[in-house]
Amino acid sequence: MSAGLWNLASFLIALIILIAVHEWGHFWVARRCGVKVLRFSLGFGKVLWSKKGSDGTEYSLSLIPLGGYVKMLDERVESVPDELRAQAFNNQSVAKRAAIVAAGPLANFVFAVVAFWLVFLLGVPGVKPVIGEISPTSIAYQAGLRSGMQILQVNQQAVTDWEGVSYGFVGAAGQAEIKLTVESEPGVQQQIHLPLADWKLSPDEPLPFRILGFSPLGPEILPEVAKLTPGGAGEKAGLKAGDKILSVDERPVTDWQQFARIIQQSPEIPLQLQVSRDSQTISVTLTPARKETKDRVVGFAGLMPVVKPLPEKYLTETRYGPLDAVSHALKRTAEVTKLTLDVVGKLLTGTISADNLSGPISIAKGAGDSAGFGLVYFLGFLGLISVNLGIMNLLPLPVLDGGHLLFFGIEALLRRPVPAKVQDIAYRIGAALLMCLMAIALFNDFTRF
Repeated sequence: MSAGLWNLASFLIALIILIAVHEWGHFWVARRCGVKVLRFSLGFGKVLWSKKGSDGTEYSLSLIPLGGYVKMLDERVESVPDELRAQAFNNQSVAKRAAIVAAGPLANFVFAVVAFWLVFLLGVPGVKPVIGEISPTSIAYQAGLRSGMQILQVNQQAVTDWEGVSYGFVGAAGQAEIKLTVESEPGVQQQIHLPLADWKLSPDEPLPFRILGFSPLGPEILPEVAKLTPGGAGEKAGLKAGDKILSVDERPVTDWQQFARIIQQSPEIPLQLQVSRDSQTISVTLTPARKETKDRVVGFAGLMPVVKPLPEKYLTETRYGPLDAVSHALKRTAEVTKLTLDVVGKLLTGTISADNLSGPISIAKGAGDSAGFGLVYFLGFLGLISVNLGIMNLLPLPVLDGGHLLFFGIEALLRRPVPAKVQDIAYRIGAALLMCLMAIALFNDFTRF
C-alpha cells in the first residue's frame, strides 16, 4: 500500500472512532435525559446505509466521513405531536440540555483516558533523553549542554524519554528561558538555563529542541551501503550492498551524515568515491540525481546506510499493571489537556504562530505514521487527538458545543433563552471564524506537503 493510501486509511479509521465516541456521548446522555433520538449518523450528506433500532433510532452511515450528528426530537426544527412534546430537546431543563451537549466533549476525554490506559498496559517503548549530536556554535552548546548528557527534568518536570522533553519545550514556547536538569556523568547533576528569546516553534520541525542545536542520541549510522534504490544513481554507478565509503573526491568520509551532506550539495555533479569491497579498494564515479524539495534542489543517490541499533541501556519501556495504568492514564490525559490549552492560549495571543495550526492532511500523516509504528503508538495518537477534539468542541464558538453551553449559561443567568435572532447572528459569526481557522490549517497543510 502506498504511503498516501496508508495515511488516508489510518486517518479514516481514527476519524470514525473519534466521531463515534463524541456522538455516542451526546446520544447516551440524551437517552438518559428522556430525549427521543431520531437519528445517530456517522458522516454527513447522502445516507449510504441505515437501520432502524428497536429503540426507534435510525442508525446510519453517510457519504462524507468528516463528522457526524445526533438528531433529536426538537420543536424548533419540526412539529412534534403533543404526546411526544415531553421528549423534545427544547423542552428539557437548562441543566439537562447542557449535560447532553457537554457529553460529547466529555466522551472524548474519557476515551483518551481509555486509550492511554491501554498504552500503559501494553507498554510504551521509548529512548532515554540522552543528547547526541550538538552544534558547537548553537545556543544549547553555549548554555553548557554537551553530547552524552541525559536530561532528567524540563522546567522541574521529570522526563524519562524524548516525548516528555518535546512536551516540555512546547509548553515553554513564549518563555524567556527553559530550565533543564541534566546528568553530566553518573550521579552528577547540574542545571542548564537555555535562553529562548530567539526560539520559536516550527511546524517543519517535529522535535522543537533541534532548532536550539541538539538532537537525541540515535542509532549509529555507518558509512556503509545496506540497500540501493533500483535504478537510482548509486546502482547506476555500480555500487553494491556491503560497500564501505572511504572517501569522496579525496576527502575522507568518517560518518554517513558527512557523506549524505556531500551528496545533497552535489546534484548532477560527478563525485569520485573510494570504496572498500571484499577487502579491496575500488574507485567509483557517482553522479547524484537532481531532486527538488519545497525550498531547494538537492542531490539524491538512492542509497540506504547500515544502521546499528542503540544499545539496550538507552532504551526504556513504560509498562504498568491494570490498576496503576489508570492513574498514569489520568495523569497523561491531564498533561495533554493542560499542554493543549496552553498552546491554544498562545495561538490566540500570537505567542505561537498560526503557521503551527494543522489540518486534515497533517493529521492524516500523523495517523499513518503512528499506525505504521504499531498499535501502541496509534492508541497514543488517538488519545492525543481525542483530547484536542474535546477541547476544540468546548471553545465558545456558537457552532460548536462550547457555544451552545455559553448560550445555556446566559439563559440560566437571565432566566430566559437568548433571542433566536441573536443566536442566528452569533452562529453566522462563529461559522465564519471556524471556516477561517480551517482555511489557515488547510493552507498550512498544502505549504508543508
